[in-house]
Amino acid sequence: MTDGYMGKMLFVDLSSKTITEEALDAKMCRDYIGGYGIGARVLYSRQKPGVAALGPENMLGFIAGPFTGTPVPTGARYTVVAKSPLTGGWGDANSGGQFGPYLKFSGFDAVFFTGISPEPVYLLIDEGKAEIKDAGYLWGKDTYETEDNLMAEYGKQSRVACIGPSGEKLSLVAGIMTDHGSTAGRSGLGAVMGSKKLKAVVARGTGTVSVADKDALDKLRREMLDFYKTFFITDGMSITDRIHRYGTVYGTFASAHSGDTPVKNWGGVGVVDLPDRSGLENEAFDSRVERLSGCWHCPIACKGIIKAGEGEYQYAAGSRRPEYETAAAFGALCANHNTEAIAMVNDICNRAGIDTISTGTIVAFAIELYENGILTGQDTGGIELKWGNHRAIVALTQKIVKREGLGDILADGVKIAAEKIGKGSEKFAVHIGGQELGMHDPKLSPDRSPVAAPFLMDATPGRHNARFGPSGFRMHLTNMGGICTLSSFGLIQSPENDVRLLGFFNAVTGFNYSLQELLRAGERVADLRHAFNLREGIVELNWPVHPRIVGKPPQATGPLAGITADMEAQAYWNMGQLDWDRFTTKPNKEKLRSLGLEDVAKDLWG
Repeated sequence: MTDGYMGKMLFVDLSSKTITEEALDAKMCRDYIGGYGIGARVLYSRQKPGVAALGPENMLGFIAGPFTGTPVPTGARYTVVAKSPLTGGWGDANSGGQFGPYLKFSGFDAVFFTGISPEPVYLLIDEGKAEIKDAGYLWGKDTYETEDNLMAEYGKQSRVACIGPSGEKLSLVAGIMTDHGSTAGRSGLGAVMGSKKLKAVVARGTGTVSVADKDALDKLRREMLDFYKTFFITDGMSITDRIHRYGTVYGTFASAHSGDTPVKNWGGVGVVDLPDRSGLENEAFDSRVERLSGCWHCPIACKGIIKAGEGEYQYAAGSRRPEYETAAAFGALCANHNTEAIAMVNDICNRAGIDTISTGTIVAFAIELYENGILTGQDTGGIELKWGNHRAIVALTQKIVKREGLGDILADGVKIAAEKIGKGSEKFAVHIGGQELGMHDPKLSPDRSPVAAPFLMDATPGRHNARFGPSGFRMHLTNMGGICTLSSFGLIQSPENDVRLLGFFNAVTGFNYSLQELLRAGERVADLRHAFNLREGIVELNWPVHPRIVGKPPQATGPLAGITADMEAQAYWNMGQLDWDRFTTKPNKEKLRSLGLEDVAKDLWG
C-alpha cells in the first residue's frame, strides 16, 4: 500500500449486483494522484464514447485524494465523476464534509458504479467489505432524512453521500449531498445517481491513512496554520479568520456592487438594480447562526449552522448558512436582498439535493421571461415573477425541486428550458455548454480574469473555481489531492505556496516528487479531461457564449461600464501555452506522449 492511499478501489455493477475489488497501483497514484485525476483515467480507459449519460453504461465514480483523511489542512474533499447529463461531456463535482475521509477509513480510495438497479438501493462499505442494500424505504426522503436514517443505523463511524428528490426525479441540475448541506453540485451528477436507482453510499470504518513522514507533515501543518493567521489581514482580521466567522458569504455585500456578482440574470448593474443590499451584509447572515462548524478536522471551519426560521420562512433548526454562490445566485442575480428568503431556498435546495448555482440562475431566467411576457401567470400557477419578489423566488424554487408545473420544465437547466418554452426565450438563457455559470463576472478584470477563459474552456464549463492553462495546474493538484480551494494552494501562485504544496505531497506519499513532476500531473489530467470531451465530439472553444457574460454590448453604467472581456483571446493564449491546436483544440501529439497519454495521442491523432 502506498502512503496516503488505502490501495483499493471498488467496481459495482448495479444491474447484476456484482461487486469487484481491485488494487490501486502506485503508478496510477503517482501519475494521476486522486480525485478527478484517477477518475478521469478510469473513465477514459473503461468507458466507451457516446454512452447515454443516464444509461447503464455511464460510470459514476466517488474518489478521494491522498490528502483526504490526513492531517493536511482542509484534507476532507472527495470528487464525483461521470459523463454529465447537463453538458453531454466530462462531468465532475467536488465536495467537503465528512464522507471523503470515511470512504478511506472504510478501506477504499474510490468506488465506481455502472448499470441500473431495478429497485432503489444503497451501497454499504463497512470496514473493507461492500454490500448492496435495499433503499425502498428511503426513496422519496430528503437528504437530511436519508442521512439521519442511515447514520442512526450504522453509527458514528459512518458517513453518507446521497441524493434527494431532485436526483430521484432526474433533474439535470441535481447534486449529491453529504453532511447536511455539503454538495457535489455541478455537472448534474445527482441525476446520474438517480438514474441508477442509487439512493446513497454509506462509508463505515475505523481505518487510518498512513503517511510517509509524520514529523515533516506535522511541521508543515504548523507552518500552514501560522500562515492562515497572517494571510491577507484587513481590519485586524485575516481572511481565514473572516471566513471562519462569516463563511464564504462574507463578501456577498461588497460583491453585489463591485461588479463581481452578476445582477438580474447577468443583465443588470448592482448599484442601479440592487440599491438596497442590506440583507446581504455579513451580520444579516451571522445573526442567524447558532454555531460554527467545519468539514472533517478543518482548521478554517467555514460552515454555519443556523437557528430555526422564526419569521415568514419556517426552515428547520440545523439548516446550513448559505455559501457565497448561493447567496449571490438567489440574491443579486434575482435582485433580491431578503436574507430569510435566501436562507429558505438554500434549505429547500440542500434537502432536495439540487445545485444552488444552477437553480438560482434558473429562477432569474424565469423572472426575466415573465418580465418580457414570455411566461404568464397561467404558466407560473399565479406566481408573480418580479425582480426581487422573494416570495415568488421561494415558491418557484419549491416547484423546481418537485418538478411541479412550470418547475418540471425548468428543472433541467436554462438551456433545455429555453428549448421547450421557445418564443425567443433562448435570448435570456445564460449558460455555457448547458451549464449555468458561477457567480463571478469575468468583466471585473477583463485582461486577467481568472474565470473568463475557464468558464469556456474547462472540461466542465461555467465553473466558479476552475482555472485554465498552466496557472490552473495548481488548482488541479488541489482538487486531485483532496483539499479545499480555501487552503490557498489553488488560488495563490507563489514560490512559498509551491514549496508548501510540494512538501505536503512528499510528506504524505513519500513519492519524492519534484515541483515540475507535480505540475506535469496537473497538466496530464487537464489534457485527459479535455480529451474525454473531444472523444465525445465536444470542442469547448465552440460552445456559444451568451453575450452578457463578456459584455457585448458593454454595460452603460456602474463599475463594468464600457468593459468587454476578451474570453477568446485568453483561451487562445492559454491553448498556446498548453500546446493545443488553435482550431481543433487537440493537445499536441508529442506532448501527450511525453505526459504518458499514449492512448489519448492514438485516439486523437491516429
